[in-house]
Amino acid sequence: MAKYVPIEMVKSYSGKICEHSDVYFAKKGGTLYTGKICNLRTKPFSEQELARQEKFRQTAAAVKALTEEQVTAYETAFKNQKKYGSLRGYMFAQEYAKLA
Repeated sequence: MAKYVPIEMVKSYSGKICEHSDVYFAKKGGTLYTGKICNLRTKPFSEQELARQEKFRQTAAAVKALTEEQVTAYETAFKNQKKYGSLRGYMFAQEYAKLA
């Protein structure tokens, strides 16, 4: 008789998980995470939070507006560093720092 080994979809759970909200899945590296979103925010955003959101929007727009020459320069600099795992993340961090 053959041994039945079930497929392990989720290797670990973390955080608070409840039964009354939608499930989300996220994969980081080789690990699949799932969870449920509970207790959604009901209070309005503070001025600091709104300022951070606007800075993030401006940075995203600046990354999209980069020219080919600028992207090539970022690619060269990206290859010489170890902190960021993706070129887009590196470009975003550099553009975000310019707005500070």
